[in-house]
Amino acid sequence: MGQGVKAAVLAIDGGNSKTDVTLIDDAGTVLAHVRGPGASPQNIGLHPSLEAFNRMVHEAAAKAGLATSRPFARHTAAYLAGADLPREEEILQREFGKLGWSDSTVVGNDTFALLRSGTSDGVGVAVVCGAGINCVGVARDGRVHRFPALGRISGDWGGGSQIGGDALWHAVRADDGRGPQTALLPAILAHFGVTNISEVVAGLHFEEISGEVVHELCPLLFRVAAEGDAVAAAVVERLIEEIVVLATVSLRRLDLVGSQVDVVLGGGVLANSGHTMLDEITRRCHEVAPLADVHLVDLPPVAGAALLGLDAIGASAEVEERLRSHYAPDTAQERLVAG
Repeated sequence: MGQGVKAAVLAIDGGNSKTDVTLIDDAGTVLAHVRGPGASPQNIGLHPSLEAFNRMVHEAAAKAGLATSRPFARHTAAYLAGADLPREEEILQREFGKLGWSDSTVVGNDTFALLRSGTSDGVGVAVVCGAGINCVGVARDGRVHRFPALGRISGDWGGGSQIGGDALWHAVRADDGRGPQTALLPAILAHFGVTNISEVVAGLHFEEISGEVVHELCPLLFRVAAEGDAVAAAVVERLIEEIVVLATVSLRRLDLVGSQVDVVLGGGVLANSGHTMLDEITRRCHEVAPLADVHLVDLPPVAGAALLGLDAIGASAEVEERLRSHYAPDTAQERLVAG
């Protein structure tokens, strides 16, 4: 692109573990994409977060061949993990605006991007279960229902860190006699290549083992549960119930239980949970909202941010379809159709 030319949308998906930055033109064509580490303000602080985002945006602009002078785009659509309260969104929107990336800026929670990626219009309910868990809902009249999603202090339970932590908790208690025996114990020993669970506990305590590895125990727990272990199965049952509660509370609060409505599921935990769990979530959601289309999203979160950005500049349905085709998976992921 030549001097003075800019992209239509700068889209940012700021997750806990990774950040995706994409520039899109008016036709819905992806001009550049940059992936970097997680830069959530909650995890690394506001100013280091802004520096990290700014660095990735400049890298994307250079890849797109945009002029080095800002603004790079007409609109920035940034959807971030950790932007959980309206006050946080307002602060981040103001700070992002100061960086001069675009003529206008919107910052929101990343669950809104998930919802948009799994719907044609951004109306419905989305539940994300990745490192953490969250849910948002948007009614056709614009009403929004959301949860604070601040962890235990705001009533949350779930997410990969929680589930992996529960797997370790049960294994430790099985080893020392405080809890029932469970196949989680030998599975975790094998996972870490140790003979005693105390080695894992001590490694985490002294930070010789990164706390991030606890998240890795989540798929292990799903596998042990599928093999018939009652302790692991109870954790999976609790997660199913939590996801269904989040979705159905939002559906009720927005008066959507009798409507044909999308319930979008996303996040690494749900993406790797398997058909049995997704089928059960669908069945229980249908008990409350029988017309709901419950499905696992098949686009990356940054695509949802980009779609929200295109909405903001009034892009056509043809532009949206072009962007979606760019991200279309080679093999469609499982879509659970209401029926």
